[in-house]
Amino acid sequence: MHLTQKERYLLEDQKSHEELCIKKYSNYANQAKDPQLKQLFTQLGNQEQQHLNTINQIMNGQVPNVNQQQQQDMQNQQNQSMSQSGMKNQNDADLCTDLLTTEKYVSATYNTAIFEFTDTNIRKALNHIQKEEQEHGEKIFNYMQSHGMYNVQ
Repeated sequence: MHLTQKERYLLEDQKSHEELCIKKYSNYANQAKDPQLKQLFTQLGNQEQQHLNTINQIMNGQVPNVNQQQQQDMQNQQNQSMSQSGMKNQNDADLCTDLLTTEKYVSATYNTAIFEFTDTNIRKALNHIQKEEQEHGEKIFNYMQSHGMYNVQ
């Protein structure tokens, strides 16, 4: 598989975004007060590491198997549950707000990258990552809403 220069640049950008997400989730898991939030940040950080691995595979000329990733994702989702609580912690709220904003940005950059790739399988792999980024945002949003940190008006 041959990547164009533009595709390589886009992958470099996505790689740096994934590395930033991994750092944020790791740091914020250590800072979070709520054990449930710590667990959520750890879980999402692990998924960001999988995204980075996928980007590195593509950059090394390998096309990842999206079907296998989707099966793993379904198993991970079945193993997760979140409890509801009305407790609000401002520090945790700030961490969540930052990560939700980060996920929105990263998802948008994947959207741009997807349209620039010529290989259908790479587009599918990037689309799969983008979908997971959106799911990360949804999980953070749901946590925030259930803990009184995000009010939909």
